[in-house]
Amino acid sequence: MRANGLYFALKKVSGLLKNIIPYRLKARMKESMIAGSIEEFLRQKEAFRPGQYTPGVNLIGSIRAEMGLGQSCRLVAGELKACGCDFSIYNVDFNSKMGINDTTFEEYISEELPHEVNLFHVNPCELGNLFMRIPDAWQGRYNIAFWLWELEEFPKEWVKYCSLFDEIWTPSEFAGRGIRKVTQVPVRTIPYSVEAPYDPQCTRETFGLPKDQFLYLVMYDSNSTRGRKNPQGAIDAYRRAFPEERPDCGLVIKINNARKQDLAVLQDRLKGYRNVYFITEIMDKRKVNSLIRNVDVYLSLHRAEGFGLVMAEAMLLGTPVVATNWSSNTEFMTECSACMVNYTLVKNPRTEGLYRKGCVWAEPDTDDAARYIRRLKEDRTFYESKRTQGRECIEEKLNSNANLELWKNALGKITGR
Repeated sequence: MRANGLYFALKKVSGLLKNIIPYRLKARMKESMIAGSIEEFLRQKEAFRPGQYTPGVNLIGSIRAEMGLGQSCRLVAGELKACGCDFSIYNVDFNSKMGINDTTFEEYISEELPHEVNLFHVNPCELGNLFMRIPDAWQGRYNIAFWLWELEEFPKEWVKYCSLFDEIWTPSEFAGRGIRKVTQVPVRTIPYSVEAPYDPQCTRETFGLPKDQFLYLVMYDSNSTRGRKNPQGAIDAYRRAFPEERPDCGLVIKINNARKQDLAVLQDRLKGYRNVYFITEIMDKRKVNSLIRNVDVYLSLHRAEGFGLVMAEAMLLGTPVVATNWSSNTEFMTECSACMVNYTLVKNPRTEGLYRKGCVWAEPDTDDAARYIRRLKEDRTFYESKRTQGRECIEEKLNSNANLELWKNALGKITGR
């Protein structure tokens, strides 16, 4: 198809004109070309015809990526496997800087798209590139997008991609509501089934952490943007809870894809504190879960979340969570099961990654968070209640059996099987 040729032509020309045409002009040219190709495609799109391809699902996404998006893709693959559905995985890697070494589903990876249903686990910001690369993938199949988005407003520049799909699935109603505002394409909420396997042999010593301190964990990936994850907010809350360092408390900061400037910002905020432990090693998921299990509290003073997977995993592992009481995580967290931090809605003062200046998100109340941080250390009854009720809440709300029925019913309606 013509779009495929245009993709490679654009790639070649972009290299030649890299230092001639301004970036913003190139981006507008590219967006215009993609929009035109989508319009042309829709005029001649071949409708879904059951039986044209073999029954099953082609999962298209970054299945090897060692970051949140990759873990989300692997959870979706796990749901397909649990359904007993025939599926293959078309792996796509967009970010050359991220680790791509997870081989959990390696046996399912294929360069072909043999099945009749496509499930695109690809962020809208990358869909244009993928569409130009493999435009024929959409032809004659039933196409589903699996999207996460962290804000109430869905970006206008992504709306054009909705028309490529027969359905859009999201893991949270928060994300789904924003997408429904901008499209007539059916949007279905299908939460993850959360599991948190860990290595019981991993101890604090494995991670170089002290045995005798009450440890709080902050964790984020630089590729997810520091502004949205807001680790500095968690640090400020920790400092307010303990204005002077206590010998019996410590702060663990786990950063994936750490950049020098990220570390410098956080270290500057922690001047005068020695019981701070930075971990920048890229770990497999089992080891990450083991780290979460070996600390006392997990802190997430995020400004927005598309699901909040790590929070759910921490609760399931029996690690109490202090979290901003806004966005998708509130669908599986309650005042009883976690420490829900007050917030105010504010406008983002600067563009950072996908999050534009002026977009609305939460600013957590660090004083409120500090009160929870202190209480979890000082009130053992309170601590144990959050630990127990957190685990029970995830087991009930993100139950694998109930979610499996959602997946089976959703796929069954498409295929009639």
